Amino acid sequence: MIVLKSKREIELMKASGEIAAAALHLAGEKVKPGVSTLELDNIIKRYIVSQGAEPSFFNYGGFPGNSCISVNNVVIHGIPSKDLILKRGDIVSIDVGAFYRGFHGDTAFTFKCGDVSEEIQGLLDTTYGALEKGIEKALCGNKIGDISSAIQEYVESRNCSVVTDFVGHGVGVDLHEDPSVPNYGKAHFGPLLEAGVTIAIEPMVILGSSGDVEVLDDDWTTVSTSGEYSAHFEHTVAVTENGPVILTKV
Repeated sequence: MIVLKSKREIELMKASGEIAAAALHLAGEKVKPGVSTLELDNIIKRYIVSQGAEPSFFNYGGFPGNSCISVNNVVIHGIPSKDLILKRGDIVSIDVGAFYRGFHGDTAFTFKCGDVSEEIQGLLDTTYGALEKGIEKALCGNKIGDISSAIQEYVESRNCSVVTDFVGHGVGVDLHEDPSVPNYGKAHFGPLLEAGVTIAIEPMVILGSSGDVEVLDDDWTTVSTSGEYSAHFEHTVAVTENGPVILTKV
């Protein structure tokens, strides 16, 4: 069941979203060669807690980190580790959630660790562009499929593939709510978008022609089966009568 949020509830979600976004970008500023992913996770935890909020991901389904930090061909759900040291040329997806005053905010960004190749920059540009295309379709009267198809068409026109095993989702009192928001599908199909719908739109994109993924033995770390690099961008978005509102801006 899709839970519609009131204007007041959307304002509360904006507060949690801004905390998540600030923590995300604070960690992103520290993405440099020689830094461990656990150091980034600790930065995120400290900031979220300093704001009177809680990291949404910690112990969620047993997840051991405060954030998901996924490097290179790790698509999502990378577990922060003191042994995973960033090096020049890496790309680092950081996914952060914050729970504040009864609501979650959920956001992700893929950062560069130094210079990257033109091909990898193209992957990043494609994935972020797909997020923008999806948000543009988060309009009253549209359907989830309008978001999904806009993302898929944009990605597949640029030598990249969407991941189909994992999708975006509703956000609110619970971190994951209805509706599911796939990054693939047909326009004009799926649940109706109404004022008060709040969703996490999150393209997960792999370079090349395969969007296939594999979950490793830790039951979390999800990698591209092709070994190609992956990028991930995400915003929590409210559907309103005046158009989409991004709730996870810094």
